[in-house]
Amino acid sequence: MSPIRVALADDHALLREGMILLLQNHPDIEVVGQAGDGVEALEVARRCKPDVMLLDIGMPRMNGLETLELIRQAVPAVKLVIVSRYEKEAYVHRALKAGALGYVVKGAPSADMLAAVRAAATGNYYLSSQVQASVIGSYVEEYRKGTPRKEHLESLSAREKQVFHLIVQGNSAHEIADILCISSKTVDKHRANLGRKIGTENPVQMVQYALRAGLLTSDLWDEKSLSSDADPEG
Repeated sequence: MSPIRVALADDHALLREGMILLLQNHPDIEVVGQAGDGVEALEVARRCKPDVMLLDIGMPRMNGLETLELIRQAVPAVKLVIVSRYEKEAYVHRALKAGALGYVVKGAPSADMLAAVRAAATGNYYLSSQVQASVIGSYVEEYRKGTPRKEHLESLSAREKQVFHLIVQGNSAHEIADILCISSKTVDKHRANLGRKIGTENPVQMVQYALRAGLLTSDLWDEKSLSSDADPEG
């Protein structure tokens, strides 16, 4: 299998070099380009056409979100991951709305960046654990407002409940496939089905939905419904 071709953009040279060293240490990842600002990042994306591009959110000349939108227009096949020092959910929402598949907080464990690259390469979302905690924390006090309709929750199959539960816990599609012993394509199918039923496939919005519905402590996710053999059809 060909390595994941990655480019990255960050205005701090030392941090950029550290990211390159981290990524190049793994045989399934190849660094094909780098940039020091948003304008250079757009040029690198056009020239190198990487599979995944990591963008610092606070770059000069053009910030990460502006750059992300232009790269999506110029090279739509590139999967984009935002790297930021900001943990607030407002930044996460803006990044996901702009088309990012991942959001990694600077200072997070190196495993987060690797996981984000691998998830994005397969078209899946990945959020740093700090971001998940921030998003959840901001909604804890109001999760009962606008409670989703009960029939939407009851329409989920046992397997869809499993996938939903694992997504809310922050697992990627590949990790969910390993946990449930099913293929990633099957995970994608279940995610699409449950997303249609609850009205969103966005992982941040799924966390918010789970909080509003009280699912983090709900009997909907009891041991029986979450057991690996709850849905023998996959």
